[in-house]
Amino acid sequence: MQSDQNRAEVLRGVAAGTPYTAMDVFGPTVEFISGPDDPGADFCVMRGVLPSGVVVPLHSHDDDEDFFILAGTQQVLVEDAHGLQWRDVRAGDYVHIPGGIVHAHRNVSDGPAVDLVITSTRLGRFFRELARPDAGLRGPLTPEDLGQLIALSAKYGYTLGTPDQNAAAGIE
Repeated sequence: MQSDQNRAEVLRGVAAGTPYTAMDVFGPTVEFISGPDDPGADFCVMRGVLPSGVVVPLHSHDDDEDFFILAGTQQVLVEDAHGLQWRDVRAGDYVHIPGGIVHAHRNVSDGPAVDLVITSTRLGRFFRELARPDAGLRGPLTPEDLGQLIALSAKYGYTLGTPDQNAAAGIE
């Protein structure tokens, strides 16, 4: 956990929040439960919150990414034998995205969608570099935000969907 000591810890009520700082990643927020640089860490665990109506556009990365849905309803765009398909997921559902798979997700509920995100420490470092303290401000990406996202994606070898690819998937 986020500590200098190697000790066990129990967090209760994670769906409602954690004692860790929420970091804004251009709309969604993450709280690092086990950080990407924790001593001996083999994976990173975050509490992710996707506000109502927020979309994470098409992207892919070599890192596996798993989501345990804690609250809300969202849709996950995944590729199957029929192409890209939106799948409804709700509290109690589990989503596994293998590395290299194109995916997206969006909150279709009236309130925030809350996930427990389990991924690689590498993807955790990407989120940590991209994130900024959550000031509660939500709005479209600025050109500076977009430049930072593109630069960090290139640094980590992540692929972002083009505007045409996102539009074809029903993402504005």
